[in-house]
Amino acid sequence: MSRTSIKLSAEVSDYLVEHGTPPDEIQKALIAETAQLGKISGMQIAPEQGAFMTILTRLLGVNRAIEVGTFTGYSALCIARGLPENGELVCCDVSEEWTAIGRRHWDLDGVGDRISLLLGPALETLADIPSQPPFDLGFIDADKENYAGYYEALLRLIRPGGLILVDNVLWSGRVLEPEDSDARAIAEFNVMVRDDTRVDNVMLPIADGLSLLRVR
Repeated sequence: MSRTSIKLSAEVSDYLVEHGTPPDEIQKALIAETAQLGKISGMQIAPEQGAFMTILTRLLGVNRAIEVGTFTGYSALCIARGLPENGELVCCDVSEEWTAIGRRHWDLDGVGDRISLLLGPALETLADIPSQPPFDLGFIDADKENYAGYYEALLRLIRPGGLILVDNVLWSGRVLEPEDSDARAIAEFNVMVRDDTRVDNVMLPIADGLSLLRVR
């Protein structure tokens, strides 16, 4: 048996999604509407990652969550589904157009009342959020050059024992040859959190790479 993660073909990837908890009709509709945006739709997280985040949110007993980078709302939908009815998810994004797509699907799913959307530059938004009560879970999936700043901001907001999820940490494998600015930012961020004694870190080969950072 191989000691490395399996490289997925398109067929195995489809099998993986179909034999986990596959997207339901609302999720499929959100995926389809996002796909109509064209190439930019690649910013949406993968279905298997969404299912993982829902289960993880439930397993951790998350009551308060925060995400940086909402796009069309698929990740927010998945996190919100894992919250209790009185749970709260705070979403930080700059696009009213893209998040409007998410709002409609959140409401269709019945989780819209759990989600607060804050529009504006995320570093400014995060700086204005009180550290008490703390959050249990954070998710970073925004512009890569500001990952380090978002991470530092979330460390102030996440309780000890809480979790920060970070998306795109493998950047389609380009972290090994960081020629463009986004790849360099990701590579530098990965080194920074690896060496940061404030968190425990595991990097998983889910979709485009997902790091789980437990705040000590």
